[in-house]
Amino acid sequence: MQDQEPFAFRLYVAGDTPNSLQARRHLTVLCESHLPGRHRVEIVDVFLEPEQALADGIFLTPILVKLSPMPVQRIVGTLAQLEVVLQTLGLAQAVAP
Repeated sequence: MQDQEPFAFRLYVAGDTPNSLQARRHLTVLCESHLPGRHRVEIVDVFLEPEQALADGIFLTPILVKLSPMPVQRIVGTLAQLEVVLQTLGLAQAVAP
């Protein structure tokens, strides 16, 4: 699995709101438990970078975008339902033993 393309995520949040904090925590757990050493995460705070959020078509938060490997996938919410998140982002097959 060392030769696989790393997963690249961009998480759009709205400051330190409760939902944004939950999404950050859940993404950290997901990456550490299912993609150790095989991920890159960029956090975009829409309060601090509104131009980037608008340019990327982000109108609500939190939203997670899987940039790679292709296809690009998006999921809105706190990422609390791990199995649903894994399946939606196409990770369920990638991390299966």
